Amino acid sequence: MIPRLSSDRRGLIVAALGSSLTVSWASSYYIPAVLAVPMAEDLGLSPVWVFGAFSMAMVVSAMVGPWAGARIDGAGGRGVLMASNIVFAAGLGLLAVAPVPLVLFAGWAVIGLGMGIGLYEAGFATLAGIYGKDARGPITGITLIAGFASTVGWPLSGLMLATWGWREACIGWALIHLFLALPLNACLPKGAETKAPPSTTVEEGPPPSDRAIWLLAFVFAATWFNSTAMAAHLPGLLQAAGASTAVAIAAGALIGPAQVAARVLEFGLLRRLHPLMSTRVAAAAHPAAAVALVTFGGPAAYAFALLHGAGNGILTIAKGTLPLALFGAAGYGRRIGWLNAPARILQAAAPLIFGAALTAWGLSAIWLTAGIGVASFIALLALRRT
Repeated sequence: MIPRLSSDRRGLIVAALGSSLTVSWASSYYIPAVLAVPMAEDLGLSPVWVFGAFSMAMVVSAMVGPWAGARIDGAGGRGVLMASNIVFAAGLGLLAVAPVPLVLFAGWAVIGLGMGIGLYEAGFATLAGIYGKDARGPITGITLIAGFASTVGWPLSGLMLATWGWREACIGWALIHLFLALPLNACLPKGAETKAPPSTTVEEGPPPSDRAIWLLAFVFAATWFNSTAMAAHLPGLLQAAGASTAVAIAAGALIGPAQVAARVLEFGLLRRLHPLMSTRVAAAAHPAAAVALVTFGGPAAYAFALLHGAGNGILTIAKGTLPLALFGAAGYGRRIGWLNAPARILQAAAPLIFGAALTAWGLSAIWLTAGIGVASFIALLALRRT
């Protein structure tokens, strides 16, 4: 029997959940960058087909997210997160044995189901079920840990690819899910066990307005679009601004540290602010970075990466903390699933849309994401704290 952690063991819960989410991100969102080309070559496909299958997985995750959130609201997140590890392992197993493209697409569809029930939204909802409105600190904590998913995932995928091959790399990730992430999730509290004492009356207030929900859904969709577009095309964008290949790659490497540094800042100094205030500052970071890049060209590559990375780091936390602060813990899981569904769909389309803009317009393509960033900032200004 795996021992169950009690809710007061906050540090251990954050460590366990953050580590399991690191595995989930590393073995889904971050494997195409390393394994897509060998997958495609082995099956006689263009890599575009593999990335298309990955985009399909994100659409599947968007469809599943609201159901998973509602399930976590009612029964807690422990079982859902454990199920996600089994689903991830099954999808990775399908990839490993895929003899034809159809099975490859089926494997990615199963992985998409795992993404819908086993990434940040599920983790955030689980913590909201355990800690209620006090979940802001733990939510920040798990993003600090899982923020290193690419740092861990890309080298480990590359090592397994070089040592054994892409199919064996998929098997390796499946085994990591079953023998590391699954036991870590099994240690979690049920996730819906923390209730107010019977004598305490909890005032949840009126239900959130449709206007507020639509504004926040737009903000999340806009920021996910920008984040994914930059993740796919940042080196090319910086080179279009005049940076050398070496500078573009070096600047891109600063995104991860900038995200983590901003999350540490949010965990410390910015936690005294309402999440709406820190989110507004973060939303303004990408447009400010875009202006710097267009104004100064290649020499501003590092500043662009740092500003964009820092803003993106806080915006990731805001996807969990802002709905909690604005709307409360009641129905949180289902609500966050619906709020992030449009974001997942736009995320799937972002690399294609921004890639076409970059090809057609060069550096001027940055005005597309800058404009989207400004629109999200305006939407955040229209939101109120209650």
